[in-house]
Amino acid sequence: MATTLAIAFVAVLHLLFMVLEMFFWTRPLGRRIFGLGHELAGKTAALAANQGLYNGFLAAGLIWGLLPAQRTAAISIFFLSCVIVAGVFGAITVKRSILYIQALPGAIALALVLLSG
Repeated sequence: MATTLAIAFVAVLHLLFMVLEMFFWTRPLGRRIFGLGHELAGKTAALAANQGLYNGFLAAGLIWGLLPAQRTAAISIFFLSCVIVAGVFGAITVKRSILYIQALPGAIALALVLLSG
């Protein structure tokens, strides 16, 4: 049960990232969360939407791995590993807090998957 909740939590996080990046990037909420000025947000909106789409794919993969008919550790391990790699890369290239916001929850969920197998 803890494993399922951890994977679901990471999936919800990535759905939220997707919504923020695709639909709120240029709005006051998105600009405040990402620390962007109006001009920079406008210039980078297409890049953010693309990034948001990838976060949506990560969420979809995590949800897919939770479906009863598809429930295998391999699906969850793959998508959680992608989350961790993306979080580490983001922490190195963008902002250190991404390590804690994205990679750490993914690592915890991955550890639970590996321990439950």
